[in-house]
Amino acid sequence: MKIHAIETGKVKITKNWRIGRGNGLKRFKNTLFDSEFTEWLPIYVWVIEHPEGLIVIDTGIPVDANKRIWFPPFMPLVQRAAKFKMTPEQEVGSQLRQLGLSPNDVRWVVLTHLHQDHDGGLHHFPNAEFVVSSKEWEMAAGIKGRMNGYLNQRWPDWFNPRFVDFDSQKPFGPFTGHHTLTQAGDIHLVPTPGHSPGHLSVILVEDDLMSILFAGDASYTEELLIEQKADGIGADPDVQQETHRKILKYAEQRHTVYLPSHDPGAKERLENRIPLNINANLELEAQAV
Repeated sequence: MKIHAIETGKVKITKNWRIGRGNGLKRFKNTLFDSEFTEWLPIYVWVIEHPEGLIVIDTGIPVDANKRIWFPPFMPLVQRAAKFKMTPEQEVGSQLRQLGLSPNDVRWVVLTHLHQDHDGGLHHFPNAEFVVSSKEWEMAAGIKGRMNGYLNQRWPDWFNPRFVDFDSQKPFGPFTGHHTLTQAGDIHLVPTPGHSPGHLSVILVEDDLMSILFAGDASYTEELLIEQKADGIGADPDVQQETHRKILKYAEQRHTVYLPSHDPGAKERLENRIPLNINANLELEAQAV
């Protein structure tokens, strides 16, 4: 099956957003008020041409992603700390059509989480079934969601996803639960909390030897996963680091191509099926001991 990496614009975040500094409220302040920024990072959407139907993982940002949002009160600070660069031609719908695919034919849209650079293209898929974790929806919907920084006022009125509750599912390798999306049993959703409380990742078991892990923002890069460095936006860095350990454990069990949404090297790793370098992780663990 074909897998496409679609870059829907770019984002630039503070360096303390990419790698958190401090604890609690101080960590959040360091993230928002940092004066140093990263380079421009890609915003990837992943498209799987699966025999059971087109699958889209995340939806990228809309062209008006920089439009000012004044509710909740701290959103201008968040928008200052995360800047977007985007053209209309880079929206996910336009790029799908350039590949000869129709957004109307997408069967499933799996959302790793509901931050605006992942749910900003919902409107392109009116016929799709959306899938999101129940915990992420609990954090993101309604007034509570807006106060948590989710831009749910931008969601289409018809947006009504199917929820996955991992607490009621069986474990999948080192992950505490999973949901199998396809009848073929080759695509699994697993909980990867940390960056957001209900964050999930998607694992495609490509063959007997290789898996592809679409990681959303479980970490910003493969290197940060290996180093187990939590970002500055997640509420609990310990939870994110535990997620890192589980991903690394899975990659010890199977060759795994690791694809975070903002990693400049992710597309090349997908195209060349370059697996996660477990030796680098083992070397770091040895140094820690």
